[in-house]
Amino acid sequence: MGTERGRGGRRRVPRTTVLLGCGGLLLAGCASMPDSGDVEAVNASPRGDSQVRVYGMAPRDGAQPNEIVEGFLEAMTGDDPQFATARKYLTKKASEKWDPSRVTVLASGPVPQDQRASDREGGVYTYALTGTEIAEVNGQRAYRPVNREYRETIHLSRQGGPDGQEWRIDGLPQGLVLGESDFERIYSSVNKYYFASGTSSERTGAAHPWLVADPVYVRKRMDPQTQMDPVTQTVEALLSGPTNWLKPVVNSSFPTGTALKLKEGTKSLVFDDRNALKVPLNGKASNVGQKRCREMAAQLLFTVRDLTSYRAGQVELQRSDGSTLCVLGGDQAQDFAPERASGSPDYQYFLDTKHRLVRMVANTENTDADDEADPVPGPFGNGERQLGAVAVARDERRAAGVSQDARSLYVASVVSDGEPREPVLTSSAREKTDRLSAPSWDGRGDLWVADRDPRQPRLLRLPGGEGEPEEVKVVDGLDGARVEALKVSADGVRIALLVSQDGRTTLKLGRVERHGPADEPEVSVADLRPIAPQMEEVTAVSWAGRSRLVVVGRESGGVQQLRYLQTDGSTSDAQSVPGANRVTAVASADDDRLPLLAHSLEDGIVRLPPGANWKTVVSKGSSPVYPG
Repeated sequence: MGTERGRGGRRRVPRTTVLLGCGGLLLAGCASMPDSGDVEAVNASPRGDSQVRVYGMAPRDGAQPNEIVEGFLEAMTGDDPQFATARKYLTKKASEKWDPSRVTVLASGPVPQDQRASDREGGVYTYALTGTEIAEVNGQRAYRPVNREYRETIHLSRQGGPDGQEWRIDGLPQGLVLGESDFERIYSSVNKYYFASGTSSERTGAAHPWLVADPVYVRKRMDPQTQMDPVTQTVEALLSGPTNWLKPVVNSSFPTGTALKLKEGTKSLVFDDRNALKVPLNGKASNVGQKRCREMAAQLLFTVRDLTSYRAGQVELQRSDGSTLCVLGGDQAQDFAPERASGSPDYQYFLDTKHRLVRMVANTENTDADDEADPVPGPFGNGERQLGAVAVARDERRAAGVSQDARSLYVASVVSDGEPREPVLTSSAREKTDRLSAPSWDGRGDLWVADRDPRQPRLLRLPGGEGEPEEVKVVDGLDGARVEALKVSADGVRIALLVSQDGRTTLKLGRVERHGPADEPEVSVADLRPIAPQMEEVTAVSWAGRSRLVVVGRESGGVQQLRYLQTDGSTSDAQSVPGANRVTAVASADDDRLPLLAHSLEDGIVRLPPGANWKTVVSKGSSPVYPG
């Protein structure tokens, strides 16, 4: 039996691979199936290769303990219905207890180590599984990054009668244990969508509530447990409700208990020839009104569209008796688009050498255009207020600027001239680095900033951008660290924080909770979670879409890098970001057709159009920003 060393030194057991979609062998370039030769090991398939099916090999008669462990680890990466092959390596009792809906992700494949052979003749054997754990995926399909050593135990015993005893696993860790390459081959990140709490109020001026992305992982191919394809897996995940972390700040328009009602013998939803998706629901949703039904359809449509392989043009929701509940087309769904909270900006902004706020036209059709940067109207552009940091409101009518000494925060118009106003906030800290951070606007028109005064560090919110500053309590997760910088999402329910502690700055994501009256809510940030635990130091962060951040930082012992991350901490499918020299700030728009902006200590203000290389805009400048 042919074998080879897998990553991390683990010997790989042969497994069967099936390639689908070879309708025309010569035209498609599919090789014929050999009828002789040795069986060879199959490495993890290339990422995103949805045509590859991997099936594990069942244990051979008389297999030794090491073969059983190796075979089981390989079978966990397969596509067998109900993980039938993997279960053949387990005792009946262990198989009944094993729940493969949870996933542990290791940097490399799990490495089995012969730990103890106690009474080998009597039929007991123990292995240790070791590796570096980088993430967990729970039963809600939610991804959580970690950075710790992994060590679990696999216990084997002899099963069967005196004439036919075989080694089988009778004790094992719960769930799948996969190396990162296998996890990326098998699973794909997708956003499901829920409505931000309180965003349909008169105060926000929104005709419809704002959709918020809730990233989860589904299998790229048929799910072995449910036999559902990726679309149906995703719809089922949407109907099951938001993940626990996001649940306190969002709502679903689907009534509690709503589920798919597929025809008997059917496991998956299908698109028709017009790219319309019909979704049959159970009786829980049969009596909802048209307004609510359209909201349900919007959640579905944007969720399904986030699967890269599918472009749903229309969603039809059906009652339990098969009649039409409502229909929502792509054009109608734009009323609910998540981008409504931020839009596509008209300008890109930065501070010039005179510390004035200047802007360039943001052109999605020609992002490499040589546009001149002109000062904005008003006190931030005419030099009356020299700035050290800035944030532009999402409607691009106002901006908030922090003075050069970081002591004062001002708000002024950027569309008309006006008299300089008194500061809306001041810091009394002695050192500049202990005073005000760069501010950030959410889509509700509120302004956020951190006062880093070590005597009284505070996270502050100014309602409407000009109201009395209100301290925002960080409920948990800060653990004595200080907020150094912040970026609020357009929907206003998530906040990215750079926090420093013991000489290290890390990135955390918090949930923005609002309680009490809609016009005067009590606001807090809760449940901070690390987003990039592998990074030793994080320098800058910016929102880059519905559930994506662009981060500047470095890993321990590594060099600085720019990286896209999902808000759950997983690596985004977006293309890698070319490195720039000594970047201190980065800015991205929610519209991914617009270029990244950055400040480089060596090259000045630079920008990166999609699919191109960094280009210098001006050799000197600072604080590049998009609205937000």
